[in-house]
Amino acid sequence: MNQRIEIGVADRVMTIMMNRPEQKNALDHQMYAGMADGLAEADAREDVRAIVISGRGDAFTSGNDIADFMQPFPDGEPPAWRFLSAILRAQKPMFCAVNGAAVGVGLTMLLHADFAFAAEEATFKVPFARLGLVPEAASSLLLPKVVGMAMANDILIAGRTLSARDALQSGLISRIYPSGDLLSETMKTAREVASLAPTAVARSKSLIRGDRDRIAARIQEEGELFAAQLQSPEFMESASAFLQKRAPNFD
Repeated sequence: MNQRIEIGVADRVMTIMMNRPEQKNALDHQMYAGMADGLAEADAREDVRAIVISGRGDAFTSGNDIADFMQPFPDGEPPAWRFLSAILRAQKPMFCAVNGAAVGVGLTMLLHADFAFAAEEATFKVPFARLGLVPEAASSLLLPKVVGMAMANDILIAGRTLSARDALQSGLISRIYPSGDLLSETMKTAREVASLAPTAVARSKSLIRGDRDRIAARIQEEGELFAAQLQSPEFMESASAFLQKRAPNFD
């Protein structure tokens, strides 16, 4: 049983909770696998009509667990790629309730959510270049469509941190709530959507989302470059610097 991912179903809504608050919900292979399994289960269950993803504690997720990510993974599809495929192919409407810091994939997964709400104190950041990495989750394709090319460069390359208000104004999220109300308000809207005509909702989601094959191709392209960067001296330096709590030196 995956204790770092909590899954429950009530009122036709599945909740997927990242439950590693002592590590700011940093995602390891086990958590990615649990989330991918939860999304697959949601699509297979007729009693689930909406999905809510959130995190325990004061962070949504701090992104990848760097130490875990550096460990070699056995043959087969890495759980992170399974998760990216699952959020791309999810048939049920997906909500993200961003309860705190959303770093790396914590931001890029929002681009695949149908509804993204945030707490007032939430922040958003993708430090790819600082880590010697490149965008993932098709963010190089999807983020410019949401926030514009200039803002996308500011976020994906320069690593700009967005406040909840910034994220709302840029279109990355659509609602802000006090932290104590975020999950209950998200669940309220999820239940409302779950009560609607399911085929109409699914077809609307598909029309709004657009060409999934194109998005999948970009995920693949980014994934190949991401994997190459994981073997690069740049990433090795950034990972060492992260673990040693110092600034990386790319000279």
